[in-house]
Amino acid sequence: MKIIAGLGNPGPSYETTRHNVGFLAVDRLVDVWHARGPAKQYEGEIYQVEVAGEKVVLIKPQTFMNNSGKCIGSIFHFYKCEPGDLIVIHDDLDLKLHSLRIKTGGGTGGHNGLKSIDAHLGGGKLNYHRVRVGVGRPEIPGQMSPADYVLQQYSDDELAGLDPVLDDIEQAIKCLIAGDVSGAQNKFNKDRDAGGVSSK
Repeated sequence: MKIIAGLGNPGPSYETTRHNVGFLAVDRLVDVWHARGPAKQYEGEIYQVEVAGEKVVLIKPQTFMNNSGKCIGSIFHFYKCEPGDLIVIHDDLDLKLHSLRIKTGGGTGGHNGLKSIDAHLGGGKLNYHRVRVGVGRPEIPGQMSPADYVLQQYSDDELAGLDPVLDDIEQAIKCLIAGDVSGAQNKFNKDRDAGGVSSK
């Protein structure tokens, strides 16, 4: 079983905030793959689908970002998964807006959702896959705290620029499901301008 978890906060007021790009990505996967669901289980919104012969569970934790691991860890342990079976999609302040990076293992970069996942999976060196989606930082340093910035809504132009990024995420995850991590990184680790145009 492969698990794909998008990180975000539940509720309409958070729907199109930068912090919810993981939820937006899962929504795209559900739509494109015609996944079955949602079921409400393990404090999450759960969908199921088969991709290239692999059974896949798509998760949108409903526990709020800082407790994302509670939901993800429960499903991970239920299916007796290995770290390599888990793909987490999340926002990243350290990457330019709309850029994409596929990474396996490593630190949390201070991301509270990742910290929670690590804690609920058992800690230690956990080589699960991360799809890091750049949200950038406030234009003027010190103008706004990172916490407030990621909870801001995307502008209409930013949402339009995000659309091709979500398409790339879908293709990159298909590579990861197939076990082609280096292929996903070589093809999809790239920066984009604000309009979503690749600048790799």
